[in-house]
Amino acid sequence: CPPSGGRCSPRRSPATTSRPGRAPRPGLPACPKPSPASSLPAGRITVVTWNVGTAMPPNDVTSLLHLNTGETNDADMIAIGLQEVNSKINKRLKDALFTDQWSELFMDVLSPFHFVLVSTVRMQGVILLVFAKYYHLPFLQDIQTDCTRTGLGGYWGNKGGVSVRLSIFGHMVCFLNCHLPAHLEKAEQRKEDFATILHMQQFEGRVASGILDHDLVFWFGDLNFRIESLDIRFVKYAIDSNILSQLWEKDQLNIAKSTWPVLSGFQEGPLNFPPTFKFDVGTNKYDSSAKKRKPAWTDRILWKIKSPSVGLGAGRRRPSRGILSVSQLCYCSHMEYTVSDHKPVAAIFAVQFASKADKAPVEIYVADEWSRPEQAVVRYKMAAGFHRSSWDWIGLYRVGFRHPKDYVSYVWARSDDGERCLEKQLSVSALQVMFSEEALPKGKGEYILGYYSNTSSSIAGVTEPFQISLPRSEEGSSPTDSSGSSSEEEDDSTLVLLAPKSRSPSPGKMKRHRSRSPSLAKFQGLILRPSSRDRGTSRSPSPQSRQGLPRDIPTIHLPQEEPGRHGAKAKEPGQAADSQEGSSFYQTVQEQGSTRRISAENPLARADPRNLGLLPALRLEMIDQAMGRESADQGYPCRRMSPTSPPGCSTSPKEGSSP
Repeated sequence: CPPSGGRCSPRRSPATTSRPGRAPRPGLPACPKPSPASSLPAGRITVVTWNVGTAMPPNDVTSLLHLNTGETNDADMIAIGLQEVNSKINKRLKDALFTDQWSELFMDVLSPFHFVLVSTVRMQGVILLVFAKYYHLPFLQDIQTDCTRTGLGGYWGNKGGVSVRLSIFGHMVCFLNCHLPAHLEKAEQRKEDFATILHMQQFEGRVASGILDHDLVFWFGDLNFRIESLDIRFVKYAIDSNILSQLWEKDQLNIAKSTWPVLSGFQEGPLNFPPTFKFDVGTNKYDSSAKKRKPAWTDRILWKIKSPSVGLGAGRRRPSRGILSVSQLCYCSHMEYTVSDHKPVAAIFAVQFASKADKAPVEIYVADEWSRPEQAVVRYKMAAGFHRSSWDWIGLYRVGFRHPKDYVSYVWARSDDGERCLEKQLSVSALQVMFSEEALPKGKGEYILGYYSNTSSSIAGVTEPFQISLPRSEEGSSPTDSSGSSSEEEDDSTLVLLAPKSRSPSPGKMKRHRSRSPSLAKFQGLILRPSSRDRGTSRSPSPQSRQGLPRDIPTIHLPQEEPGRHGAKAKEPGQAADSQEGSSFYQTVQEQGSTRRISAENPLARADPRNLGLLPALRLEMIDQAMGRESADQGYPCRRMSPTSPPGCSTSPKEGSSP
C-alpha cells in the first residue's frame, strides 16, 4: 500500500496487450496500463465508534482515524459507526436533501489518503460508513446494507442497529453498528435488542444470509453496558489511580460474554483506557451534574470469527475461501475530542486472509498519458463468469475522488451487436470505448478509470493513476466546459438526487420508454454538498452536456413520484434519450442562448444526472418510510453542479424495453 497521504506513482505495464503474433489494433495506445492487482497479505481494518451527542463535527478527525501514522500502519479499510447524530425533525428534513455534516467531514478527511466511500447506511441518528483504498474496490463485492429499529418496541429508530456486509477478497465480512438501551438496570433489554437485531437482519443470497453467518463480524457502537455494584466514588478512584482492572469484573458486557449464549465467540481487547461515558461537554471531567452518572465503558468494539465447524457444506468442507486470522493491534479512546459527553473509541485489526482473489473482475487498459483527445481510448477485459450489464459504465475520476459517483465524466461500457460481431471477426480479446473530446478535462492532472458494475452496484475494475495533459480551450468555453480544467480545481456544487426510478441521459440511440444510466443502489432523495476542497469548476457526467448554462440557482423542491409515464422525447447535442418517471420539481436549461423553465412533465426535469444517486448502498430508512416507498435497487450517476449551473440539463429515457 502507498504511504498515507502519498501520491500513487503510475506503474508501467508491458508495452502491448495484444496477443502474441498479432499486431495491435489501429488507434489503440501503445503502452497500456492494466488494472492494479491488489497486494493484501494481511489487511488492516480500522473501526471507530462515537456517540456524538447531536453535536456538530469537530474541525479535524485525523488522529481519531489514525492517519499520518506511517506506511506500516496504513489502513486498507475504515469503518465508522456514529450514534446520536442530530435527528430532530428540522435536521432530518435537511439531511434528506443534503449529506449530513459528519459524513461530509469523513469523506473530506479520507479522500486525500485515497480512501473511497464503499457503502453507508443511516437509521435516524445511527450512521455507518465504510471506506476502502481505491485500489481495493474491485475486490469488494456483494455489498448490502440493513437496519433494525428497536426503540419504542421496534417503531422508532433512535435505538437499534445498522449494518454493511460485503465480500472482501472472497471472505464474507459484516460491520454492525448498534445503539442499545441506556441505564444500568436495562442489561436484559440490551440482550433482547441485540438478539432481535441478529434475528431480523437478513441479506440476499445463499452465502451468509444472517449476520453470524459471515466469516468475520465486527460489532461496535454505543452498547450502553455499565459497571455494576461499585460505588461511583470507588469507580472514580480506580480511574484516577489507573487501576482499571478492578473495574473489569463488574463490567456488564464482560459478565455477559461468559453468560449470554448470544455473545458466544465474540472477542474484545483489554479495556486499558478510561471509561468513555459520561463527560461534561467540552471537558475531560466526568459528569458533574446533579445526576452524577457513574463512569462506564459504554462504547465498545468486538469481533467474532466464524467457527470452522459452522456452515460445513457437502463433503464436510467449508464453502468459503478459508479461515481468517484476526489480531487486534490497537484499542483506545481519544480524550482529545470533547464535543460530546462520550469519547470516541478506535481499534485497528490485522486480518490475515487464508486465501484471496488476486485478479479483478474487470481489467482496464489505458495509456500512461492522454495528451491528445484521440488517445482517450479505453480497453477492458472481463473475467470469466462476470455478469455484464448494458447499464455498466466506465467513469473518469480525479485522484482523490470521494465515492463512485464523484466522477468527472463517463462512457457506457455496452457494445452494440455490430461491435460484438466485429470483435469476433477480428479476434479481439478486449472491448474498447473512447471518451469524446468534450468529455475530457482540460489542463494537467492525475486521473483514474473505474468500471462500475450495475449488477453488483460496485466498482469492478480500476486503473492506476495516469496523466491527462490537454490544452485549455480559449474559445467557446462555458461554465460547463470548464469541468476538469485543472486537477486542483473542483466545483462548489450541490448534487441533487431524484426519486428511486429516475434515469439519466443515455449516450445511445433513442428508444421510447427506455433509459440507461450509471446506477448505484438505494440513494434517493439526497443532496450532497461539496467538500471544502471542491471549489471551482463544474463537472459533467455526460460528454454531450456541454452547453452554456445560466447563472441563477433555481429553487429545488422535494422530489415526488408521478403516477404516469411520459413518452415525450427531448434531445441534447450529440445525444437522444427517452423519459422516465421522475420528480415533480422544475429545472432550468439553456437552449439556443435563451433560458427556459422545464416542468416535471418534461423528460428534462427527470433526467439530470446531477440529480441522481451518489453514494453506494445508502439507505435513508426514515425518509423511505416517510415517503411510503421502498429503496430502489438502482440509482444513477450525478455530477457536481456549479453555483452558476441549474439543476437540469439533459433528457432521460423511460424504462420499458429490455436493454
